[in-house]
Amino acid sequence: MKLSPFKSPCLLALVLFLPLLCAAQDEAAILQRSLVDMGNTARLQHILAKARRGEAVVVGVIGGSITGGARASKPELSWGNLAAKWWTDTFPQAKITFVNAGIGATCSDLGAHRVQAHLLDKHPDVVMVEYAVNDGINPLAAETLEGLVRRILKEPNAPAVMLLFTMDNKGGNTQQAHAEIGKHYGLPMASFRDALWPEVEAKRIAWTDIEADEVHPNDRGHAYCAQFMSDICAKVLKDLPADKDLPAIPALPEALTANLFENAGFLNADTITPVKNEGWEVFTDPAFGGFFGKGWKAVTPGSTLAFEVEGRAVSLLFYRIKGAMGMAQAQVDEQAPVKMDAWFSADWGGYTPFQLVARDLAPGKHTLRVTALEEKNPESTGNEFHINAVLVAK
Repeated sequence: MKLSPFKSPCLLALVLFLPLLCAAQDEAAILQRSLVDMGNTARLQHILAKARRGEAVVVGVIGGSITGGARASKPELSWGNLAAKWWTDTFPQAKITFVNAGIGATCSDLGAHRVQAHLLDKHPDVVMVEYAVNDGINPLAAETLEGLVRRILKEPNAPAVMLLFTMDNKGGNTQQAHAEIGKHYGLPMASFRDALWPEVEAKRIAWTDIEADEVHPNDRGHAYCAQFMSDICAKVLKDLPADKDLPAIPALPEALTANLFENAGFLNADTITPVKNEGWEVFTDPAFGGFFGKGWKAVTPGSTLAFEVEGRAVSLLFYRIKGAMGMAQAQVDEQAPVKMDAWFSADWGGYTPFQLVARDLAPGKHTLRVTALEEKNPESTGNEFHINAVLVAK
């Protein structure tokens, strides 16, 4: 007499174990899909060897609010902290320092200008970069990411750079443009989107299982991001040669884009003095905890600032929020002026937009003029305008 499937001990065990087996296979498939490219791992090998020797290693991250840790239930569960924890757990004999240079609602355009002050001054050995979602609104995404990457790679301590591609709730990001830069420089790259969007589309994972809102991962999503970054490091560590056999660091290739933003920085009221100031006061914007130091604020239309700057591209960082905010106009030399609106329709808070004012400038000094305008958004009740920093790319 034939046994029914559930009277067979072997078949019963298989049926009971099958969901767990499938889950394990799904996780393995997710992890496999997350890897975009291992790139050239020479730099990473040298840093892993450094940690293996018990030397101090600085792990840094730079990006937007996802990198800053938004929507993680506590800071130690953000993806950057978890990725740094892999280094701490793997190399208990080494001192691992973590530097988080994530700032919400920012793109790689600002990242290229602030990376020195906010990250490179801490001399990171490994830098993980996450701008794939925010750069969706950045028309200069490839150029500014390349500038950021080149700036890091040129550091004397030869840091390793890795790229992480996150996504929004439509599966969108700027992975294609970013990956072209990553491929050009042989960067290890992992994709949260490639790993998990197929699971969301197939309804094996709900969006809310991994995300807290339209774009920010929840704790599980942050853990996945960290796992994808750490898995690359673990793969390299597994076959890490002896110190004497470590590969040479490859030479930096020629730039892929116009490369306007490799040598960029920001200037504030402590580091640049206006050649003209009518109606602007120096202040520190409390919304940013001193990230950019002292800037300038005007409340009266017609207030004018003028700076003498030197660079191939000149931009401004200003503040937008739903409030009594106005408009301003910026102009470099006699080039076409650019208008900026500091009033913002959303209720979730304020942010600092990057505004390119002029690019491809001739060598030498240029005059940047900023004027507060009478014009304002019809829904605004005031004309206040904040300049957080003057951005110059040389």
